[in-house]
Amino acid sequence: MLTGLTGAAGAGIAAMGLGGLISAILINRSSEKMTCWLLSFAAGIMTSIVCFGLMPEALELSGAVMSVIGLILGIVIIMILNKIIDRITQSKDSIHLTHEELYHQGNVIRRSKLLRSGIIMLTAIGLHNIPEGIAIGAGGSHDFSLGLIIAVMIALHNIPEGMAIAAPLLAGGVSRWKVVLWTTVAGTTTVIGALVGVLIGNISDAAVALSLSAAGGAMLYVVFGEIIPQSVVMTKSRAAPLITLFGIIIGLIITMI
Repeated sequence: MLTGLTGAAGAGIAAMGLGGLISAILINRSSEKMTCWLLSFAAGIMTSIVCFGLMPEALELSGAVMSVIGLILGIVIIMILNKIIDRITQSKDSIHLTHEELYHQGNVIRRSKLLRSGIIMLTAIGLHNIPEGIAIGAGGSHDFSLGLIIAVMIALHNIPEGMAIAAPLLAGGVSRWKVVLWTTVAGTTTVIGALVGVLIGNISDAAVALSLSAAGGAMLYVVFGEIIPQSVVMTKSRAAPLITLFGIIIGLIITMI
């Protein structure tokens, strides 16, 4: 249990905080295109987590039916969450044209709106981190090496997410050290998710399979419903999906080690 929580702390708190620190240092030279490419690479890593880590384990533990149910459950949960966030921010467009809109922030003009949007984004990604933590906790309770691989891959994903959170907060006037602190705090939900995953993992193999596949469904929705289409729109190039494919290959190599 302690190992899973430690991995979640590294993947969530440390990685998100590192991303916030990078943005705090480089914000004057930050590139929206580069951030999108980093997120695209992270999307490939996430896809590898699901396809070569979570789902094979779920299928082995409980078969196809439970795995499919978990996938659908994870997708539906994130869809509902996104609908709630869009309603709160009064966002109606399915495709967003700015980095702020990508994370359900609506049209942001004044500094006060940037600050509000950054806080909303902080909350949204914090909630998105919960299924990632569940994957680490449940995977680690079943197989230590699986939990470790998932934690490393999620850490690679969370660094650019921390950078993405920090950008609107800095533009909204939040001091650099507070931005680093807030992005670090956003990663704590990964630990909460890991605790849930560990508790579920101790119930039965079917519970582990359900939690792994649900986390996988949540991740796949974020990748294919959010990151990839928005990166293509924002960068206006085919580089984003190619970088995602590269991320998938790297993720596959990591899972084979």
